[in-house]
Amino acid sequence: MAAYVVFIKDETLDKDELATYAEKAGQARGDHPITPLAFYGALETLEGPQAEGVVVLQFPDAEAAKGWYYSPAYQEAKAHRLKGAKYRVLLVNGVE
Repeated sequence: MAAYVVFIKDETLDKDELATYAEKAGQARGDHPITPLAFYGALETLEGPQAEGVVVLQFPDAEAAKGWYYSPAYQEAKAHRLKGAKYRVLLVNGVE
């Protein structure tokens, strides 16, 4: 069943670190089966705290999502994301 990784950017801390993250995260895609469904497009908060941006990535299943997220290349990129902004990151399974 498809799985989705959802990034919610709550607050930017350092734009330079985010630029480095963007470059390294793109390189970390590698051969992982990622389908971007939303990528920092216009958003409207209907409930809860405001968000600066949202990314939704689709994977064939949760194991593929975890394989990408925990890969050495993405973990290197993630270090810059953590310095660059406050995010919430969720892994959610789709429905059959």
